[in-house]
Amino acid sequence: MVQAYILILTEVGRAADVVPEIAAIDGVVRAEDVTGPYDVVVRAEATDIDALGQLVVARIQGLDGISRTLTCPIVNL
Repeated sequence: MVQAYILILTEVGRAADVVPEIAAIDGVVRAEDVTGPYDVVVRAEATDIDALGQLVVARIQGLDGISRTLTCPIVNL
């Protein structure tokens, strides 16, 4: 199992709109709108790194209002 934090920039004023849409996606553990340099922080999980990439590219980046994402895989040492 691979887990990651996904930092998301949205179009102006769209963070509150996209959070429920993101939260409904399979593999998303939690989605919250935040303040700071990013608008939304997501914790997600997938079976492997390829599935995680598909989750981000095909499901999250495809939503209206998403400008940019930064995926930060969690490293368990």
